[in-house]
Amino acid sequence: MLIDELITVYKLERKQAPKTMNDLLDLFQKKYITGEIDINYYRKIYYFLNEEGATSAYEFI
Repeated sequence: MLIDELITVYKLERKQAPKTMNDLLDLFQKKYITGEIDINYYRKIYYFLNEEGATSAYEFI
């Protein structure tokens, strides 16, 4: 399941559990911007988290 994979990556990198879906989205946006993940994987993550209620900080700009 995608959510389990995302949470595992978050915990490994941040040494804590994400508090919200937004935390997950922030991490994976950073990974995309820095070139750690490609656009296809990022889109999959973005749409999944968005459906779960996550909002991007960039949506408020």
